[in-house]
Amino acid sequence: MSAAETKTTPLIALHDLRKSYGGHDGAPAVEVLRGITLELHAGEFVAIVGSSGSGKSTLMHLLGCLDRPTGGRYLFAGQDVAGMDADALARLRREAFGFVFQGYHLISTESAQENVEMPAIYAGAAPAERAARARALLTRLGLGDRLGHRPHQLSGGQQQRVSIARALMNGGRIVLADEPTGALDSRSGEEVMALLDEMAAAGHTVILITHDREVAQRARRVIEIRDGCIVSDSGRAPVAAPPEPLPLPSPATTADAADTPRALLSELHEALRAAWRVMWIHRFRTGLTLLGIVIGVASVIVMLAVGTGSQEAVMKQISLFGADKMYVAAIPDSARGRGGKLTLADVDTIRRLPNVRVAMPYIEGFVVARRGNVDHRTEGGGATTDFEQALKWPTARGIFFDESDEQSLAKVAVIGERVQAALFADGTNPVGQRILLDNVPFDVLGVLAAKGAGGGQASEDERVIVPFSTAAARLYGSNHPTWVAVAVHDVDKASETAAEIVEVLAAQRHVRDVQVFNQTESIKARAQTQRTMTVMLGLIAAVSLVVGGIGVMNVMLMTVRERTREIGIRMATGARQRDILRQFLVEAVLVTVTGGVAGVVGGLLVGAALIVWSVPVIFSLTAIAGAFGCAVLTGLVFGFMPARKAAALDPVAALSSE
Repeated sequence: MSAAETKTTPLIALHDLRKSYGGHDGAPAVEVLRGITLELHAGEFVAIVGSSGSGKSTLMHLLGCLDRPTGGRYLFAGQDVAGMDADALARLRREAFGFVFQGYHLISTESAQENVEMPAIYAGAAPAERAARARALLTRLGLGDRLGHRPHQLSGGQQQRVSIARALMNGGRIVLADEPTGALDSRSGEEVMALLDEMAAAGHTVILITHDREVAQRARRVIEIRDGCIVSDSGRAPVAAPPEPLPLPSPATTADAADTPRALLSELHEALRAAWRVMWIHRFRTGLTLLGIVIGVASVIVMLAVGTGSQEAVMKQISLFGADKMYVAAIPDSARGRGGKLTLADVDTIRRLPNVRVAMPYIEGFVVARRGNVDHRTEGGGATTDFEQALKWPTARGIFFDESDEQSLAKVAVIGERVQAALFADGTNPVGQRILLDNVPFDVLGVLAAKGAGGGQASEDERVIVPFSTAAARLYGSNHPTWVAVAVHDVDKASETAAEIVEVLAAQRHVRDVQVFNQTESIKARAQTQRTMTVMLGLIAAVSLVVGGIGVMNVMLMTVRERTREIGIRMATGARQRDILRQFLVEAVLVTVTGGVAGVVGGLLVGAALIVWSVPVIFSLTAIAGAFGCAVLTGLVFGFMPARKAAALDPVAALSSE
């Protein structure tokens, strides 16, 4: 394109532009603009004048790419805007237009400087650069001492000057002023018009929308619109060379810069700052929303910690009795009988099986233990030296008998904790002392470690253990084991080993009269049940997280409705749909992150209190991280719909909302 052609190409060209509303769901179509044909050139100061309902504001929305026409063409610098998507239109608004509205349209939670900086945020400008430019613009417009003031702390004229500074933030090559003096007194209105005169003189293209003909006469070109049609046009006036043009946007404010990592981080920082400010302003509502997340996260942490602690306590108690054990006993041959008798040959057969680590015969029966004038009836048992290994039951004091004691039928014994308490209540060390078992003297070698309750109401600590050979010869008169304790190598093959024991003994005894009590399977079943209970507790607690997430969604939907105009303002200043989506997602996530942190702290404090009350609690970093992660995910999931709704708003409809 030649230099001459470039000079004559209008900045804005409208060809038979039309705009209609309605025509859907049975509503009649209303045509607001009826074929506008118009050319505007760079540097012009144009006033579009008309009464209310004439279509001038609709025309301004179309010129500023806030709305799309229903017919005709709109060429911007020779390019048809009909082919631009929502993000391209946002870029055009960001780089080319600056809006000055009758109602100022400042964000109430932001300061004057922050309102002015907004277009540069979406343009990707560096924080220091945009802050310096915003301060310079506000100072130039006489608001250097009002940088930190919020809109409600400024007069109408001051708010309009902030709006003008915002329009100039990214250069403001085209300033669209919609009734800029309509809400101002005469003095403030005169000041604003003087600023518009100054911008026009400085080379900006100024398009003034007004119903006041006196205000319109300040422009160099006046276009009158009536009933959606242009009825008069004073014609293009010569454009004076600007004596001192205002600085245009720096290279940092290009569309590509808005997508750089630095720009995204800067925008994310601003989104977090704005989100935190909104949360603080509505702190009571935010607190109620946080409560659901806090309770949910704390409940998950505490429930899983208590469940894991209980599971660990149960498994620890079970492990005292051996997690790899099973017991072999003869099946009773009648309701009153003790069944067929096991033999030591059966024990040898079991011991030779591949997965069997230890097979220990055990013979039992009640005995009366006596020391001095104290008699105590207790469980007596005869075992081999494999006792500690087979039953995982060590001695807490003294020693266990050895192989030589077994071979020599030695009269030695190891007693349980309850027997010690009964016979040695005077505090005497039982090791080395002599007691009588059914009037047979035995020397105490040691005391078994305490185990606590066994099956039923009995206690595992209520027993005396002597060598198997001694028990058979001196106490019970029989060497038939009452049962055989079996420990296996591979716990996962315990069931197969149990079945194998039954089969080999059936073949050896020529009768299927033994039964295997598989302790391993019982423990695995209990552990699985405990894990299931823990998971169930966690799921129950997670329900409160979902409830908290629903609360976040409701609050975010309410926030979108309350801040619809703010969304329109952000879009008018160049925010893309994904920028709005990101803004509200950040707010939702910030709520849940804050609630998640508070929930983690609360859960740890509750857990600490339970520990003080002796409740078994085991905190899991995985559970804590999982609960916190679920809280953040809740913010993303439940905040997405409100954020998407905000991003999909029509800029014009958003700006006109109350």
